[in-house]
Amino acid sequence: MKIIDRLLIFFGKKEVPVLPAEDDNEIAIEVKDLVMEFKVTKDKIDTLKEYVIRTIKRNKKEKRKIRVLDGISFKVYKGERMGILGFNGAGKSTLLRIIAGIYEPTEGSITLNGKIAPLLELSAGFDKNYTGKNNVFLNGAFLSMDEKFINEKYDEIVEFSELGEFINYPVKNYSSGMKSKLGFSIATVVNPDILIIDEILSVGDIKFKKKSSKKLKQMMKDGTTVLFVSHSLRDIKEICDRCIWIENGKIMMEGETKKVVDAYVEHSENK
Repeated sequence: MKIIDRLLIFFGKKEVPVLPAEDDNEIAIEVKDLVMEFKVTKDKIDTLKEYVIRTIKRNKKEKRKIRVLDGISFKVYKGERMGILGFNGAGKSTLLRIIAGIYEPTEGSITLNGKIAPLLELSAGFDKNYTGKNNVFLNGAFLSMDEKFINEKYDEIVEFSELGEFINYPVKNYSSGMKSKLGFSIATVVNPDILIIDEILSVGDIKFKKKSSKKLKQMMKDGTTVLFVSHSLRDIKEICDRCIWIENGKIMMEGETKKVVDAYVEHSENK
């Protein structure tokens, strides 16, 4: 779901879409023939004046398309923990951002059955000039929470974040750790059906890392479906039931975690 759709739902301008129930295999996430392309150019234009001159003279270089994901398809079943492996630039984080609704794919479709909590860039949706309190409601709207729910959970969010009186200060005065604490507290206040994690297993100082890690493990224990991207093979093997290995935007291998990790390591050593 796009961010604009989430805001419309938050302000009561649009109804929450009802997804059809899966009766056979209880699918939580289904990705079909996903393609993602970005337009890039090598043309370096540093000033507005230069841009206008180059536009008038029509000597700007044409943009070319880079295909980051190329026909990705897979299913994740309810309660399953799926890991995603791959080298830098393979398309892992782009895939998670599409599933989380941050990017719109060029082609293909995503079906999600359940509430989703994306733990990606935890402070990415914050407005630095707003207070922490204002950002709780803004970020909550991005995560498809309605105003009533946020009001009910507000004290819990603030308590878990450990921000105290700083919740009334502008976010531009926060440290990166404080912003991460607040982002984590907002994203995990729901009891999600689907948890999407990009490298983040714990955030903040030592005390908060223990608390956030404990909360994530409890969510997983309660049967939350997990989609987990990490370069830590130890974490992948400890957490995930199955794995997908992505390379150059395509799935190289999918299957039981140990088999995929072993194949990935062997390929890495021979590369």
